[in-house]
Amino acid sequence: MSSEDPLSSDLIPAPLRDALRLSPDNAPLLLHIAETVLKLGGFSEAETLFKRALALSPDNLTAKLGLASAFYHLGKRSAALVIVEAITPADTAPATALVLHARLALQAGETRFAARLYQRARTATPPLTDPSLEEELAPHLSAAPAPARPSAKPPAPLNEISASPPEESWRGTSDNDADDAGRERLPAGDLPDDIAPGELERPSISFADVGGMDHVKEEVRMKIILPLQQPDLFKAYGKKAGGGILMYGPPGCGKTFLARATAGEVKAGFLAIGINDVLDMWIGQSEKNLHALFEQARANRPCVLFFDEVDALGANRTDLLKSGGRQLINQFLSELDGVTASNEGVLILAATNAPWHLDPAFRRPGRFDRILFVPPPDLPARASILRLLLKGKPVEPIDFDALAKKTDGYSGADLQAVVETAVEAKLREAMKSGGLKPLGNRDLLDAAKRHKPTVRDWFETSRNYALYANQSGLYDDILEYLKLKK
Repeated sequence: MSSEDPLSSDLIPAPLRDALRLSPDNAPLLLHIAETVLKLGGFSEAETLFKRALALSPDNLTAKLGLASAFYHLGKRSAALVIVEAITPADTAPATALVLHARLALQAGETRFAARLYQRARTATPPLTDPSLEEELAPHLSAAPAPARPSAKPPAPLNEISASPPEESWRGTSDNDADDAGRERLPAGDLPDDIAPGELERPSISFADVGGMDHVKEEVRMKIILPLQQPDLFKAYGKKAGGGILMYGPPGCGKTFLARATAGEVKAGFLAIGINDVLDMWIGQSEKNLHALFEQARANRPCVLFFDEVDALGANRTDLLKSGGRQLINQFLSELDGVTASNEGVLILAATNAPWHLDPAFRRPGRFDRILFVPPPDLPARASILRLLLKGKPVEPIDFDALAKKTDGYSGADLQAVVETAVEAKLREAMKSGGLKPLGNRDLLDAAKRHKPTVRDWFETSRNYALYANQSGLYDDILEYLKLKK
């Protein structure tokens, strides 16, 4: 049964269903039916009904908490969090919202913050306890003072939250973030379930772990590594550390891995940004998310700020029908320009499989002023990648050069798949024989025959752009790789 038509649910008593059909814009009736369905476990139907109620009565707190509860039970933690984090800062936040927020925080590993929220729920008016949650938080409750919150209007009650939703990623909040008064935001549809923005990494890998890609490595060195290692020399020429590099090419060729290795090379922070870390359904919120990520990178210099699938955030504005996307692109360009703060010490790396969809303004000098083609690895690079992939595994003497010749056109991801296929075959043999058997040339060659290169489709598409939409010469590297350049 689809949540698009909750009235078809058997969970709704026939009299209530008939009443709602006669009065579809009756917000109190919608709320009553939604709460009834929620108690009976019809979470998808309840989600749709609560959204309808909120469309009629946007400030109804009962409907907001009902929707948060439905999201929670459906495993949509991020969507539930958006609602409760705007409610729980209030001193008079309802206990049900506090318990739900505590569960979300606990599942994200924020145990002390969860304990403080639950402590507030136990002393709220009316109070609410959750035995299973209390048992998990017991070691932290005695030392968990309830944080003060600004006053707000008294809320309406809602059902208790008890069952745990399916496991998935959660957008964590620090204790300081949780103390900030949130905006009144209400989702009109599903939010991404795996948002985890602003997680600063300290990668341990370096360029030594990256096979091939020497040209790209050299450009990155000139942009951030050497200016940090020899600041006086670069300062004499007025050259600052930082800037933007756009990497494009077929998927699976190591663009993301190289970005992470760049940070590890200079012991810099690393922020990997996906589209779900930026895009938000609320007008203006995506731009704020983007600005906050740039600010975090600036506060942790030297820092590598990496945008994967950047064409999704910087699509060509001539292709956009709505103004919301245009505003995000304008904000992105402003951040790259460092209009409000300097980007010195911040290396902005971006990767895309479809550079032809990126707005031309991003290619202006001072933004992504280095645009690098990342092709599938050449023969020496393939041999190097295979050595790295087989490091630490039981192997016979391997002729890496011969193996590299047999894998022409394979991406780094393809080579990893070849190794994994060979390993799985050896594992099956080992389980049958009861003894460890090393990988040999024949195992890897057999695996290579079974795995076909995955980059051919990309080159079919990119070839057309390189031949017929290449007035600026941007795609000359593709033509050169395909041996089509005159």
